[in-house]
Amino acid sequence: MSSAIPPPQFLSQARLGTRVVVRYRIEGGLTDALGELVARTGSECTVRTRRADVVVPLALVVAAKEVPPAPPRRGPRNFS
Repeated sequence: MSSAIPPPQFLSQARLGTRVVVRYRIEGGLTDALGELVARTGSECTVRTRRADVVVPLALVVAAKEVPPAPPRRGPRNFS
């Protein structure tokens, strides 16, 4: 028997600012949002990804977990 917390419950309890990955249903399949958990209500959460804030309805979440900090971004390559 698994003692894992259901994904919507994890997102409801996670500290804002936690880096998370959230897998959720979309038309035609599944997609992921990877970034910082920045907001939540009783029915949705917001993940700040590199591109935009993504609002995810908790009812569509199939998996969620905390992930380690992003590695530092590389500087531009020098081809001299």
